[in-house]
Amino acid sequence: MSFKTILVAGASRGIGLAVAEHLIDQCHRLLAVSRTVAPVGEWVQADLSDLAGIETVVTAIRDDSLDALLYMGGTWETHAFTPQYRFETCSDEEIVRVIAVNLVAPIRLVKALLPALRRSDNPKIIFMGALSGRDNFPGREVANSASKFGLRGVVHSLREELRAQQIGITVINPGNVGTPEVLADLAAGNLTDGEAIPLGDLLRILDQKNGIQAPSFYDGFS
Repeated sequence: MSFKTILVAGASRGIGLAVAEHLIDQCHRLLAVSRTVAPVGEWVQADLSDLAGIETVVTAIRDDSLDALLYMGGTWETHAFTPQYRFETCSDEEIVRVIAVNLVAPIRLVKALLPALRRSDNPKIIFMGALSGRDNFPGREVANSASKFGLRGVVHSLREELRAQQIGITVINPGNVGTPEVLADLAAGNLTDGEAIPLGDLLRILDQKNGIQAPSFYDGFS
């Protein structure tokens, strides 16, 4: 399937870069949004944690239709997912930053890009969550878990809000995904979980959603 325009937020590294590289040949225009240089697609330099960055993206879209919005960006606390993590030592600034990037930014971005999504014949929104956003997952990272739980709530609500506009929305909640960065951390013993989901498995899930045979809500990874 070929798309006109796809936007990947967080496209400079990790999952976002892998997704952008995977989708670049499936669309006429791929906007790669990130603070640092994205090596694939049309780079849009923007910090989505502030409103100026959101406006930069809206300007870059111009009057195009937007077929798929993939929010792949994310951050977490210092020493997250390691034995060294301590909630008590997290700064207030760090807590606010994690919530801003992981939760507030995707809400603002969807709101700002609704006109572009409505111009598409079959628009889709996909959020990258995490296992820490699922019930009873034994994660200790407070701000990160709160933000990933929040994404589930956003999807539940937007599913109802956007149903009449036929805009599909999905959240995927995988564990560690085998990006080069994660594999390096695992090899160095910097992560407590010793396994990673093959990156190709995640990309196949995205293809199913992008077929996007996307259901209006997807809470998990299979």
